[in-house]
Amino acid sequence: MDTVETHTHLPAQRFENYDCSEGCPVEAALEQISGKWKGLIIFHLMQETLRFNELSRRLSGVTQRSLTKQLRELEASGIVHRKVFAVVPPKVEYRLTDKGRELHDVIEALRSWGSRYR
Repeated sequence: MDTVETHTHLPAQRFENYDCSEGCPVEAALEQISGKWKGLIIFHLMQETLRFNELSRRLSGVTQRSLTKQLRELEASGIVHRKVFAVVPPKVEYRLTDKGRELHDVIEALRSWGSRYR
């Protein structure tokens, strides 16, 4: 069973239209993927669909609250899909959407750059 939730506590986009300058597309992209854990969430979901606790284990140091917030923001941006299974105990899986998979080359470029300059 898939769920669609609206989260009123999620931050609104900074601008309604990103047509202010040539750099605005960069700002629009960064707004959707910026956050302490979002890049790593996307990186781990590039390889496979994961449950919340699996993601939490891979992101050592993330709190449950932070991970939940970042996942909800990625879901609201259409980058991550959340699938809820109607079972007891509850089972929730996260995977990248088509839009999220388009970030593959971006994340790989960041990984490569980070390997050279860490």
